[in-house]
Amino acid sequence: MYELVQAAGNSYYIQSPAKIGLVRLNDTDVCLIDSGNDKSAGRKVRQILDTNGWYLKAIYNTHSHADHIGGNQYLQNQTGCRVFAPGIECSFTRYPVLEPSALYGGFPPKDLRHKFLMAQESRAEELTSDCLPEGIEIIALPGHCMDMVGFRTADDVIYLADCLSGKGTLEKYQIGYIYDVASYLATLEMVKMLKAKLFIPAHTEPMEDIVPLADLNIAKVREIGEGIVRECGTGTCFEQILQNLFDRYGLQMNFEQYALVGSTVRSYLAWLKDCGRVDVEFDHNRLLWKRIDFEK
Repeated sequence: MYELVQAAGNSYYIQSPAKIGLVRLNDTDVCLIDSGNDKSAGRKVRQILDTNGWYLKAIYNTHSHADHIGGNQYLQNQTGCRVFAPGIECSFTRYPVLEPSALYGGFPPKDLRHKFLMAQESRAEELTSDCLPEGIEIIALPGHCMDMVGFRTADDVIYLADCLSGKGTLEKYQIGYIYDVASYLATLEMVKMLKAKLFIPAHTEPMEDIVPLADLNIAKVREIGEGIVRECGTGTCFEQILQNLFDRYGLQMNFEQYALVGSTVRSYLAWLKDCGRVDVEFDHNRLLWKRIDFEK
C-alpha cells in the first residue's frame, strides 16, 4: 500500500484505498490528483515526495468525498501547495460538514461526523482549466456526486475518480453511492466513448479497455432501479423500501450505511419519478411511493 506506480511517462498513481494520481511537471515539481483519506495518508504521500526530491505544487481534487480530500490539510500545511476543487465540490472541501449534512438531510449526529464522511477543511480554490498545468485536461464526470471531474494527462492517461466501481465492489456493496442517477448513467455512456492509453479508476485496477466495466456498472444501476420500482408496489413508505433493499442484498444497517444508501435510494426515487416510473401520494401524513403501472 502507498506504492508509487508509473502509469506512463510522467503520469503515476499511488496505490492506496482511493488511488492518488501524481503527475511530474518537470524534474522537481509535481501535482497530485486527490490526496487520500486522512492525515496519515498525507504523511505517506509526503514521504514519497521527499524520497524522490519532488516539490508539491498543487492538489487537484476530483470531488469532495473524504477519502479523496482527507490528506489535503496536512499536505497544504506542510508544503504550502494550492488546492483546487471543481464547482460545488470546492465548497464541500472548504466546509466538510456539508458532506454528512447532505447525506443525512439535516444537521448530522456525531455518528456521521467522523473522518470517513467529514475530512478536515482545506483552503480550496475553484478548479478551472486555467488552473491546470499544460497538458492536463478536465473531464466532467457528474453523477457520483454533484460536480466530480476526472483528468487526462499529456501521456494519454485518464484518472476516472469514482465514476465506476470494480466488479468485486459491486458484488460486495451492491448499492454504490450515487447523487444523480441520470447524470451518472450519462457519464458512464460518455466514458465508454473515451480512448486512452490507460484508465485509472480510484477504487479498482487500471485498465486499457474501460467499456466492459462501464457496462457492468450501467447494468447494476438499472437492476437497482428496477428493484426499487418493484418495491414501491401500490404504495410504500421510504423506510420500508430501504429495509427491503437491505434485506434483499444482504446489507447490514448502521448509521453510516443508513445515510449513504438511504441518500442513494432517494436519488433513485427522484430519477424514477422524473422518468415517470413511480409517483407519490400522501396518505395519513405519510409520503408513499407507488409504481405508475399500478394505476392503469
